[in-house]
Formats: sequence, C-alpha cells, structure tokens
Amino acid sequence: MPSKQDHFYSNLVINKLNLSRLLLRRKLFKDIPEDWCVIITDIKSSTQAVNSGLHEEVNLVATGSIVTVLNIAYKAGILIPFFFGGDGATFIVPSSIIEKCMKALLRYRASTMDNFRLELRVGMIRVKEIYHQGHSLKISRLNSGETFSIPIILGDGLEYAEKMIKGDDYLFSDHDSSDEEIDLTGMQCRWDKILPPEHSDEVVTLIAVARDMNKQAEVFSKVIHRLDQIYGSPEKRKPISIPKLVFKTSFNNLGREMRHRLGKIKWLELVKNWFVNMYAFVYFRTDSGKKYLQQLVEMSDTLVIDGRINTVITGTEKQRLALQKALQHLEDTGEISFGIYVSGESVMSCYVRDFEDEHIHFVDGADGGYTKAAGILKQKLREKQV
Repeated sequence: MPSKQDHFYSNLVINKLNLSRLLLRRKLFKDIPEDWCVIITDIKSSTQAVNSGLHEEVNLVATGSIVTVLNIAYKAGILIPFFFGGDGATFIVPSSIIEKCMKALLRYRASTMDNFRLELRVGMIRVKEIYHQGHSLKISRLNSGETFSIPIILGDGLEYAEKMIKGDDYLFSDHDSSDEEIDLTGMQCRWDKILPPEHSDEVVTLIAVARDMNKQAEVFSKVIHRLDQIYGSPEKRKPISIPKLVFKTSFNNLGREMRHRLGKIKWLELVKNWFVNMYAFVYFRTDSGKKYLQQLVEMSDTLVIDGRINTVITGTEKQRLALQKALQHLEDTGEISFGIYVSGESVMSCYVRDFEDEHIHFVDGADGGYTKAAGILKQKLREKQV
C-alpha cells in the first residue's frame, strides 16, 4: 500500500495560472520530500549518435526509459513527476519504488546496448543529499489543458543531481541478473515526422538557463512572457496539429519499435501490429478516434521546466528572429544563457495506457532538436568559463 508520503505529488494543487505568473508565486512551490529520490537516464555520446543519423533511435531509447519507470509507478498506484530530455529523462520518485525502478532500468540499459549499441547511463541520488549539499528543489503543478498537467521545478537541485550522477559515484554499473521482462507496455512510436501546422514555417527547440539562481523564477517568467508575446498562447505555438499527423506503416518502422520493446523481431507480432495500424485509419475517423487525436495534441509534452526551460515550439521565421533578439538581450545582460535549434519538422513518441484518457506524447525537434540545442548551450557556458 502506498503511504501518504508516496502521494506527495498527486496531492499537489494543480494551478490554472498563466505560467509566467505561476513562476513568481513562490508560495505555490513546495519542497520535495527528503526521502524521495532523483533518477536520471542519459545516453552517453548522444550528440555523436545524433550527428550519425541515429536521432530516432536516441528518442526511442529515452522514451523507453520513461515508459519503464511509469509502468512501475502505475502498478504501485503512485503518480510521479518526470521530464523528457530528448536523449534521456529525469524522474523524482518515492523511496518505496526506487529499488524496482533501478533494477528495471538496469535491465533496460542492457537491452538497449544489445539492440541499438547505445549506452544508457542510469544514476540515482537521494533528495536528502541534494538538500544537504545546499541545493534547492521546489515543485508545483501547472494545468496545461482540460485533462493534462505538468510539473514545474525551480531550484538547482536537478542540475546538481545531473552533475553528480554523471560521475562514477552515483552511476549504477551492476547488471540486474534477474530474467524478469522489462515492461514497456503502452510504448508507441508510430507517428512519422510532423510538419509545422498551417501558417507556421519551422520548429524551434529552445533550452534556457538562469545565470543567477537567486533570480531564476523572475528570469524564467520573463522568458515565458516573451514567448507569449511573440508566439501567442502555449496552444498556438504547439508544433503538433491533427492535419499534419502521418501514421508510420512500414515494416521497417514497426520492426524498430518491436525490436526495442521485445529485444528481437517476432514476425507474427509484427504482422499483427501492421494490421492494427491499418485499423487505426478507420478508428481515427470515428468519434472516439477524433477525440483521441484532439487529446493527443493537448497532451503533447512540448514544455519542460526542470530547473531550466526546455520547449519545442512552432511559428514563422519572423517570430523566431524576434525571440532570438529578446533572448540575446537577456543573455547580454547576464540574465540567461540559451541554445536554439531550428528544424523543419518535429518528432513524437508516445506512451498510451488507453485511448480514452491515459496517454502522453513526447515531442522533440527533428534531427535531435534537444540534443543540438543543448550542445549549443554547453558551448556557450564553456566559453563563459574561459
């Protein structure tokens, strides 16, 4: 039975404020319990993999790590905050499920190496230790649609956790020797690259960090306000739209997903999945199918705030140039550092428990948008340290 502490995140109030205003309401952010843990997954040398044309595989592996952990939390009846990063993911979980999560991720890492030759780093640090080292980790929940909410993190706790986890002391290198299967139920990656909506020309992947942690909330509020001014509401700048969705039907694409889920191609299962995909063309014309597609757009995960701003948006070149000018001003005044990557499409992978209400869709800019934007940001930060 989950304890009251296990339901810390699900018991948080879901705030319906505009995000730029929520960020300034410190009372609406709560400290994460000390006995919770931070898990980070990260593909080693992901930039090299993306540059080698493996951006779809990188997204697939990152999505699989999320599905692995979410299925454990689901079975335990616990809601947890998590953050998709293109080439990895971050989770904040209660101690009651940490052992199961880590063992499953170790099995998943071995499978990923066998199937894709991509090395997934997996590490864990306790929130208590993050606090002990003088770092902060505050969380709020933001209403992001009729049935969708996202976690918002302030503080440098996850940044510290990432630095520690990428060191040898916090990485888990032991293999889990059990033969228990990895549960990737609900993982789907069946949408082809998605062109921008009508009246939009491009997809922009943006990552921004605050230079002064004491002014993080105010600076993030400024950035979000600029996004609202230039691109309009979060709904208007979503890169996903129903008319631009194209279903993958080739055996090659389905085979890649299946190899990832099952470790090898099962031809009977592959043919079955192909027929399911064919049925989907009919399903999406029904009332239930149309509702699912509407929710898919609403539940596309295009904004992540995990101590930095990560977002995938769509618009015109004119809008992007205005945004770059505004961000450059904030960077020149020492308030932020940022990285931007522009592409012509977005990519989406999905976690679907059922077609009614339980599904979420992870979005990245095409060609490894988050990884490319992060590379630009890291280069800027290195130059500032010289």
